[in-house]
Amino acid sequence: MNQMTRLSDPPTASASSMPDPDQCWAAVSRRDRVMDGRFVGCVATTGIYCKPSCAARHPKRENMTFLPDPAAARAAGFRACLRCRPDETGRDQRAVAAAIALIEAAEDAPRLNAIAAHVGYAPHHFHRLFKRETGQTPAAFARALRADRLKVALDAGGSVTAAIYEAGYAAPSRAYADAASHLGMTPSAWQAGGRGVTIRWRVVDSSLGPMLVAATDKGLCRISFDEGEEALRTRFPQADLRPADAALDRLAAAVVALVDDPTGAPDLPVDIGGTAFQQAVWSALRAIPAGQTRSYGQIAAAIGRPGAVRAAGTACGDNALAVLIPCHRVLRSDGMAGGYAWGVERKQALLAREKG
Repeated sequence: MNQMTRLSDPPTASASSMPDPDQCWAAVSRRDRVMDGRFVGCVATTGIYCKPSCAARHPKRENMTFLPDPAAARAAGFRACLRCRPDETGRDQRAVAAAIALIEAAEDAPRLNAIAAHVGYAPHHFHRLFKRETGQTPAAFARALRADRLKVALDAGGSVTAAIYEAGYAAPSRAYADAASHLGMTPSAWQAGGRGVTIRWRVVDSSLGPMLVAATDKGLCRISFDEGEEALRTRFPQADLRPADAALDRLAAAVVALVDDPTGAPDLPVDIGGTAFQQAVWSALRAIPAGQTRSYGQIAAAIGRPGAVRAAGTACGDNALAVLIPCHRVLRSDGMAGGYAWGVERKQALLAREKG
């Protein structure tokens, strides 16, 4: 018996936690992988049940019913689809959750072979599965988690060197390399409120109101509505704030164009810090196609943390790059707009523009 078979079974989904039938059908129609595990679609004409992302040809709407999980489908007399293998969805999600727990508990990042053996999968297959479910590879997740610990240690005060080793780094060079991706600046600069970092900024007019656009020499670090120099200085009290130059003007023009047409996907450089969880949420947001929306629960499920719905909402609210990281595409589970850091009216306007 491998270790995967000893993992506990997930709680059975309830009908009340399912999307409504119209939402289920919409998810099936777009083959939405994010919805896998939230329900199964049962086809009356064939007697099979599938997960939402099944690649098989879609049946007619009137021939489909939706049930919370494979057990309910089998009890109703349906059998599993041999193409999409819906019974394996829960196993995959349990494996990813177990891998995350293993990585979080380890002092040193475990190797892929050890993680895969722990959950009972082949390494190459689990590598693809983990990235599909979380948006990150196991190694990238472990690096982001270690960077989180470094951030906490830096914020607690004391020496930078002590914080580096307390976070689990074997050498400062690796900490500085990770910090460039996860803190948006060096460890010493982070601890000093941006000291030594030059940020160029300007407020530009857009069709949805004035926007603050700011960037380091690496990329955009702040895009927001109704903010100015004071807000930027609060975030980076020790940074060297300077007026925009030609490079920043070009970035600002691209941002304004994105407000007018949020269906675009410009390849703009970014320089933002964030925890491993925040970065996973922001990656999931950028994966939502223009014109589509997701619920906070779907975002949490997409990154392998289905129980972290509230935390996913908080991560959306912590997004530092309005429009570029499209947190406006996330709605409440009842389909209502929910919150938006820069005003619900702007959120609704952006969504309307995407849908044409």
